[in-house]
Amino acid sequence: MFLLEVTSEQIFQQALNGVSKGAVYALIAVGYTMVYGVLQLINFAHGEVYMLGAYFAYYPAKWAGYIPDEGGEKPKVPLYFIGVCILFSMAACAAIGMLIERLAYRPLRNASRLAALITAIGVSLLLQNGSQIMFGSDPKYFPRFMDRESVQLGMFDVSNTQVTIMVVAAVAMIGLHLFVQKTKPGMAMRAVSFDMRTARLMGVNVDGTIALTFAIGSIMASIGGVLIAMDQPRLTPLMGLLMGLKAFVAAVLGGIGSIPGAALGGLILGIAESVVGTWSTTYADAVAFVILILVLLVKPSGLLGKTGREKV
Repeated sequence: MFLLEVTSEQIFQQALNGVSKGAVYALIAVGYTMVYGVLQLINFAHGEVYMLGAYFAYYPAKWAGYIPDEGGEKPKVPLYFIGVCILFSMAACAAIGMLIERLAYRPLRNASRLAALITAIGVSLLLQNGSQIMFGSDPKYFPRFMDRESVQLGMFDVSNTQVTIMVVAAVAMIGLHLFVQKTKPGMAMRAVSFDMRTARLMGVNVDGTIALTFAIGSIMASIGGVLIAMDQPRLTPLMGLLMGLKAFVAAVLGGIGSIPGAALGGLILGIAESVVGTWSTTYADAVAFVILILVLLVKPSGLLGKTGREKV
């Protein structure tokens, strides 16, 4: 559907809305970029971890009785239980991420990249279809964590859930950056990323560091899953497919292997999608793939990526 007349206020409003969407893209893109930085592997199952993050926060609320089976208005989840749901989702996704690494990727660490890529696609399909068997293919509706209200930012309106998404995503990204730059496990990640063999010779626990990388990336994806479910509360087992692809585009745009690049790429993609959606909601989803083609043609290393040579 095309809008023939669009004002500058509408464009700025959509750009502001796109920041919250881009924040979620950034959280998921971080997982792609961390795994690629350490293993030179694209973990295409990462979008499904995002999907599982939303489900893992949904079921504790259901078990506690905050999602009635017979319809009707859903009771509001108390503040303390929100933390319980999010922590459970983060822990469960971290375990899933480490399990994927241990069972699917570690045995193929010395295999060809093609074998690892095919395995990643296989794990993605396994999680999609396994989730349909486990959770059912019918949509689930996320619990009501907060009453949706409008927040005035100057001349623009945003919802309180969008503000929550932006704040939580910013805190998570800053926390991750400080963890990687200021802690010993973060130093080990950077050492393994730079040269795995030398890091092993220097006493770094490479296997443990890689497992930790998968765990942290999965935690960030789970946070993204919970945040987007708070704003768009319809859950399906296939919800991670398109979101994962878009987050991968965000990682490539920012420079895959760069955490700040993932954040920048996510924000740019979210804003671009929302602004294009002002004119045409039909083509908003195509923006990500147009951006991917342009990046690969013009600057394959991404905005903040480093250009390097590889011997093949």
